[in-house]
Amino acid sequence: MVKNKAKFEEAHLPQLYFAVRIRGAPGMNRKILDTLKMLRMHKVNHGVLVWAEPSFRGMLNKCKDFIAFGEIDEKTLLRLLRARGKIEGNKPLTEEHIKNMTNYKTMKDFAQGLLKGEVQYREKDVYKIKPVFRLHPPRKGHRGTIKKHYAEGGVLGNVGVYINEIIHKMM
Repeated sequence: MVKNKAKFEEAHLPQLYFAVRIRGAPGMNRKILDTLKMLRMHKVNHGVLVWAEPSFRGMLNKCKDFIAFGEIDEKTLLRLLRARGKIEGNKPLTEEHIKNMTNYKTMKDFAQGLLKGEVQYREKDVYKIKPVFRLHPPRKGHRGTIKKHYAEGGVLGNVGVYINEIIHKMM
């Protein structure tokens, strides 16, 4: 019975997460700091796309006291790519770049490919698009405090679909 429940929960997991670093580094455990560097979240307000592989989920759970992460939807991902997407040379990501560098014709098709897991940040798929999104601090501040988890009234940890609202506030 327990095995069936575990399979059911894994089938419900999203393909793509978005993680944002909320808190800074002073006094942080070295292992957690190394994990944040592996996730490419070097500074506060940096966000990354993370695929739902067990290794990445473990890294997100390890850093849950310093980041907010959740399931990103297509509308928010498309807006994020248009507003904050960059390519090598720190130039903005455009429809023309998507057409030339990937097998997709539009940014909307590219966003759908990212959500389905067809495209990932690897050398074969997409290598000139920067994997880090540098975001602004949130307009009108975070919901609650940045020292508590989402269930306790803060913004840390797994926030589920609330991540879309956080992204909109930070763009």
